[in-house]
Order: sequence, then structure tokens, then C-alpha cells
Amino acid sequence: MRYVSTRGNAPDLSFEDAMLTGLARDGGLYVPAEIPALSHGDIAAMAGLSYEEIAFRVMRPFIGDTFSDADFAELIAKAYAGFGHAARAPLKQLQSNHFLLELFHGPTLAFKDFAMQLIGQLFQAALARRGDRVTIVGATSGDTGSAAMEAFRGLDNVDVFIMFPHGRVSDVQRRQMTTVTEANAHALAITGDFDDCQARLKDMFNHFEFRDRVKLAGVNSINWARVLAQVVYYFSAAVALGAPHRSVSFCVPTGNFGDIFAGYIAKRMGLPIEKLVIATNQNDILHRAMVTSAYTKEGVTPSISPSMDIQVSSNFERALFDAYGRDGRAVAQVMDELQTAGSFQISQGAMEALRETFTSGRASEDETSAMIKRALPEMGELLCPHSAVGVHVAQDHLGTTPLVTLATAHPAKFPDAVEAATGIRPALPPRMADLFEREERMQRVDNDLAALEAVIEGSVFA
Repeated sequence: MRYVSTRGNAPDLSFEDAMLTGLARDGGLYVPAEIPALSHGDIAAMAGLSYEEIAFRVMRPFIGDTFSDADFAELIAKAYAGFGHAARAPLKQLQSNHFLLELFHGPTLAFKDFAMQLIGQLFQAALARRGDRVTIVGATSGDTGSAAMEAFRGLDNVDVFIMFPHGRVSDVQRRQMTTVTEANAHALAITGDFDDCQARLKDMFNHFEFRDRVKLAGVNSINWARVLAQVVYYFSAAVALGAPHRSVSFCVPTGNFGDIFAGYIAKRMGLPIEKLVIATNQNDILHRAMVTSAYTKEGVTPSISPSMDIQVSSNFERALFDAYGRDGRAVAQVMDELQTAGSFQISQGAMEALRETFTSGRASEDETSAMIKRALPEMGELLCPHSAVGVHVAQDHLGTTPLVTLATAHPAKFPDAVEAATGIRPALPPRMADLFEREERMQRVDNDLAALEAVIEGSVFA
């Protein structure tokens, strides 16, 4: 299995090298040169299997000879051993033909744990075998950072630095990052928004001297292994609802497009997905792009669903790569237009390709709060704001095909918004009950590449 850059001007890599490299050296994102297909029989045989067994069967074709079957199975088992539900990603029925996929039973109460816990195991195994050490730098709008800190803290072969927008994540999200005590984990509070954090991360990857000096690696969803791990729960949910014998649709609250792109990969692999619904909050650049064909930045407005407060959706580039017929030069051109002009126009052919799989909707702040308020008495579920965005948008797409909305985080990660909507302040699970008593440790850094690189090098080479 080989991996190629979406911009067509970087070396092809193996799974292991693509995982450890993160962003391609031409600025693109790595994707498989070919998408492995599973047969009707392969998918049918997943019925009744554990989440770990499904994970092995879905991901195994992508990893080549990086790990033996026995080693890979063991790493998967370790990754999900700490989850708080035996099913890992249980389904709950909300309405007729509408289901909620609970993805918040991991160590940090968010869907990012599914990928990050596995990546932590994969990184540690690969680096230990190589006798190597890397510096992981990540950007987060809230959930990725805490999941990465939890996955990589205390590991022998990794230093991890997480940049988050100061004052623009929830108190729980912040404390999950800043109360980590291990010396290899560092929380960096950046002046600006998530797009600033993500831009500085890409700047570091494109500063090759720094990148090579600190052995830079990334765990944002620019990393293919992140996307791959998220493909699994589309299969587990769809099979539980009758796939491959009947089709299933998914509604995905998304900001950076990684979670819904994983659904696209599942469909390419043969899972009978009828439609993938992009659910956005008021920062609705993806919805506007699907409606108008124009991808235009309009600035980020802070919301009660902060993990979706994004205008540059990195993984949309992967979808564009396929929509443009895997023409790396075309993708590089529109990405350059986005950087220089703040917008680009999606071609008619590419737009038609996108609309074959994706549709979209948005939820305003009032609509999000209203859905949180009504979901508990009507559906029996206390929703976080991000999940509420998904459930709101899903209402316009219900039909005869089962629709699964992804619940991306536990409501206790956003207690202020949930309490404002319902009068109920959701409690953290017992293992996190003392979160607000723990001492915080973080460093404030300006939105400046040189300043960030100095902080990182100062810690790595201390």
C-alpha cells in the first residue's frame, strides 16, 4: 500500500512513513494510492463481531507490512481497552429511522479518542522499533488536543506540543490539556483562533530546516492514520443496522472535514452509504461551498460549539483531490488561491462529483440551543452542542433509509451551553470528577511562527 500527496509533487510513502510524516513536503495531504474494496461477504461477516475485530478487518488492508497481524491486533486491543462502554461506539435510537452513534466513551469524552488512542500505540511501536524519537505538534479547536495529550503523555519516544486558541475552548477542554503532568506534554495557548493555530502548524511543516531538526510529526487530521481509524465506526454502525443488505446514511457535525471524509472512505471501500450529510454551525463555510460552489473565508465567529469554529477545513482538500480526478496540480492551484485570495471556485465537474456523495445543512446558535433543550424530553438524550448541530441538521434528511447522526462529545465537556439550554449541568464521569481541582500548566505564546518554534526547540533540546 502506497500513499500519494494531494498536490502531486511529493514522494510516495509507505503507511508507516506517511503516518510519521503527517503533512507532505509539497504542502499536500497523504491519501492511499488506491482504496481497498471489501466485498459484500466481507462486510456481512462483520455482523456480531466486537469493535476491535471490525477495526482489524477494516484497517488491515491499509497498513501493508508495517505491523504483523498479531502485533496490529494487540495494538488495537490496547487502544480501546480504556473506553467506558463495552461496545466502544454504541448506537441509540432517537426517532423512527434516526439513530445516534455515541462516540464519547473514550478517555477524553470525544470522538477524537478513537483515532488518537490508536495512533499513540502505532507511533510508540513504530518509533521503538526504529530507535527514533519525534516531536509531535498539533493544533486543536478543543477535542483533538486533549485526546492527543492523553494518548501521548508519558510515552518514551515522543514530545507532544498542542496549540489551542486562548479563550476559545471550553473550560473542560482546556483543563484536559493543561492538567497533564507528564514532562513530555506541553499545552500552548495561542493568541487568535483555531485557523491561526492550524496555519502555524502547516508553516512549521513547510519550514523544512525546523521540521527536520526537531523531527516534526503531526497528529491533526492531516495525518492519514487519524482518518483511517475513524472509518471503522461507520462500518460498525452500518452493520448493526443491516448493512450490507441495506443502505445507511450518516449526518456528521464537522469543522475540519476529517470525520465525514472517513465516511467517504468507508463508502469507497464498499459500505452501502446512501448519503453523507455535512452539518455545520454558524461558521458554515462547508455548507456554503456545497450550495454555491464558492469556498470563501468569512472569518470565525465564536460559538457554543467551538470545535467547529473553523474556516479552513484541511480534509476538504482530500475530497477535492478525488473530485478533481486526482489531479494534484488542480488541487495545488485552488489551495494557492485560498491562501492568497481567501477563496476559490470549485469547478462544475468537481462540484457534481462532491454532490453525488455529500449534502449539507447548518444550525444557528438558537437552533443548536433549541435542539439541546428538546432532545432530552423528546429523544432521551442530553446532547453536547456539536451533537445538537448534527441532530438539528438531520431533521431535514430523515426518510426511509436509516440515518445515523454522530454524537461527537460528551455534554459534560460543554456544561455552560448545556445548562443554559436545559437547566441541567451535566456532571463529568467519576474518573474526571476532580478535573477542576488539578493544577494547570500551560504557556501563552503569540501567533508568531518564530516564537512558537523557539518554545518548542527550547523544550526539545533542553
